Amino acid sequence: MKRCAIVIAAGFIVLAALFVGAGPASAQQLEPRAYSPSPVGVNFLGVGYLYSSGGVVLDPSLPIQNVHAKVSTAFPYYGRTFGLFGREASVTLTTPYAWGTVHGNVEEMSRSVNRSALADPQLRFAVNLIGGPALEPMEFFKREPETTLGTSLVVVAPFGQYDSSKLINLGANRWAFKPELGLSHPVGNWGFEFYAGVWLFTANDNFFGGHVKRQDSLTTYQTHVVYTIRPRLWAAFDFTYYAGGTTTVDGQGNNDRQDNTRGGLTLSFPVARSQSLKLTYTNGVSTRVGSSFQTIGVGWQLLWF
Repeated sequence: MKRCAIVIAAGFIVLAALFVGAGPASAQQLEPRAYSPSPVGVNFLGVGYLYSSGGVVLDPSLPIQNVHAKVSTAFPYYGRTFGLFGREASVTLTTPYAWGTVHGNVEEMSRSVNRSALADPQLRFAVNLIGGPALEPMEFFKREPETTLGTSLVVVAPFGQYDSSKLINLGANRWAFKPELGLSHPVGNWGFEFYAGVWLFTANDNFFGGHVKRQDSLTTYQTHVVYTIRPRLWAAFDFTYYAGGTTTVDGQGNNDRQDNTRGGLTLSFPVARSQSLKLTYTNGVSTRVGSSFQTIGVGWQLLWF
């Protein structure tokens, strides 16, 4: 009986990831121009909204079937660029709030779960390694576009809503870290980007029922093809592949290794001198385990020096 409860709980790890993953820390996140150069001293303040809906692919051996979820996430954020050893760098803080509903059958019994609360906040630090020197605004706007190589570190802190007596939470009760490299190459109005990173997770030592949940690293790759129509007006085709992330509960492995791909589109356009809107759409291309979602999003951003 105890083993059955652990197996059911392990299945709900994927469902929990729907809520946690709906925020910016998701491995499925598609972010074109994440390493685009900017002048130093730029502040950016914004808020985004994502709505995801669709089915969930679980390990067939689990007694959980016909899972469908609808998840919304709002994420205000603030960031600033600065010079670091002659290179352009930035830091961004994001504090997501998520709400949603998951429906499914657990051992032939229909269940529904609703959640709404703060999710785990995220801090991102990025710096250009090649190209993208630290430039003041006047110098920056006179520069010629060039190939850049940047690196970043995302830290997700376990400060979101979490209750070990519940199978599904909005927080993960663990730290997560994502080091990443991002290469950008301009060709006229076109830009070609490739990112490679890996999510690393600490253990959740207070998983449902007092168990210990661990997760293997999750490797992520992204490619983006960006076309700039005119300054501040651009569109992108986005693609991501992520693999790994197998979990264990009390040392017992689960058949939940991810091997998934997603594609999407992004459009960003100005709405005022220092403001812009971004529209996004992503959809699952192939899913082994995890969410097979359609996601639409909108974001507003304000820039100032």
